[in-house]
Amino acid sequence: MNRAAPWSAAALAVVLVVTVQAAAQQATPVCGYEVVNEYPHDDQAYTQGLVYRNGELFESTGLRGSSSLRRVDLETGLIEQIHFLDDTYFGEGITMVNDRLIQLTWTLHAAFVYDRTTFDVLGQFTYTGEGWGLTDGAGRLIMSNGSSTLRFRNPDTFEVIGEIVVRDGISPVSSLNELEFIHGEILANRYQTNLIARIRPDSGQVIAWIDLTGLLDPVPPGAGVLNGIAFDEATERLFVTGKKWPTLFEIELTGCQPLPLFADDFASGNTLGWSTVTP
Repeated sequence: MNRAAPWSAAALAVVLVVTVQAAAQQATPVCGYEVVNEYPHDDQAYTQGLVYRNGELFESTGLRGSSSLRRVDLETGLIEQIHFLDDTYFGEGITMVNDRLIQLTWTLHAAFVYDRTTFDVLGQFTYTGEGWGLTDGAGRLIMSNGSSTLRFRNPDTFEVIGEIVVRDGISPVSSLNELEFIHGEILANRYQTNLIARIRPDSGQVIAWIDLTGLLDPVPPGAGVLNGIAFDEATERLFVTGKKWPTLFEIELTGCQPLPLFADDFASGNTLGWSTVTP
């Protein structure tokens, strides 16, 4: 009786690769949303970064000649304080570390450090490449540059201390923009889409997508794309807006695992397994 020849090692390897790829390409969960509140937003603000800390909303706006750092009243949308950047700079992402605000710029390799109360410029960092989104978590800054790579930086020196490539399954996710760190997850707008990725900071894996299609409806003339994520840790409120949107939305996620997914595994400063750069 004839028997089939045993599989070769090469054939087994091919089967294994195909199996792993098929598993990795399983559909990533997609979250919906429910609008909880709507707040006025300056429809001339080209929103690049948003942060809510200790009852205060800060916003970074872009475009050369009108880039700014702002303190904004959440309830009214009115600008309470503003600092304009020099016309050569294009403002980008923003975050807060202790009493310092740190604001990126797009192509001129400069990050400005401000006093959170006075908006006085305290210093400046330089970096290579473009600056897009910025947030902080577990004692480090997290920065995007429009690619699929997120870099971790020392908040005191801006030195790169690690990086991850963000992937959905096995596919890199490019155009990562505005960032927010929430209970150990990184949330990232994907530029020119209605999607926000929920990302593991240790592996870069996308664990879910938030689809905000239809959030601003109808879209008024002049309104740009979704961009702007902020989180109020005290009340667990999640805020989102977009470039030149007339509204800032407070939303809750639906149809998927709620925040926080990791129960603060990473938020407490536990960075075991995070990417590091060897000096």
